[in-house]
Amino acid sequence: DFAMSIVPGWHATIFGPYFVAGAIFSGFAMVLTMMIPVRRIFGLEEYITDYHFENMSRFLLLTSIIVGYAYLSEYFTAWYSQVEAEQSAFWLRAFGPYWVSTWVMILCNAVFPQILWFKKARTHIPTLFVLSVLINIGMWFERYVIIITGLSREYDPAVWGIYTPSWPELGIVAGSFGFFCMFFLIFIKIFPVIAISEVKELTIHEKAHMDERIHGAWAEE
Repeated sequence: DFAMSIVPGWHATIFGPYFVAGAIFSGFAMVLTMMIPVRRIFGLEEYITDYHFENMSRFLLLTSIIVGYAYLSEYFTAWYSQVEAEQSAFWLRAFGPYWVSTWVMILCNAVFPQILWFKKARTHIPTLFVLSVLINIGMWFERYVIIITGLSREYDPAVWGIYTPSWPELGIVAGSFGFFCMFFLIFIKIFPVIAISEVKELTIHEKAHMDERIHGAWAEE
């Protein structure tokens, strides 16, 4: 819908893969944000290991690179097109009234995740937790920047303005986060955090290896 509009900053063919990569990116970050505390509280270290965190970190790094490329592509396209409305829209994002939101978005989504090139960072749980929270913040600001900057200065100067959120809007956002946390806590209270079938499969696998080691020890004796 964004890509089909004529609003400056929205009319871009990169929006398709951009939003898909962003959805995967923010989804993995949110899973990490919720999984790390649950793993610690419920003592699931045996089932959720460094192997899982490292593989998730690699997906985060890959999608972060794609999202960062999309950011660069948007600005390059606006510059190369020489369309004044497009150039003005992206200048407004980076250096206008919304520059803080834009640079928070870029830093959290495209710069900070590059630490995941290092294996120690990919398996260091506190680092992953902080990074996942920063990514969630960055992705929220991404949506904010796309919508607000595009609508605050369109083609008609008569409707130009600077958006400031009202208290009811802030309350709706805070309530949305509150409802999500509440329903998540209710879910893990009623349903198993890890599927029982997966736990059984892991237990059977470990038992088979234990039997092999025991039989091997007997054979050596």
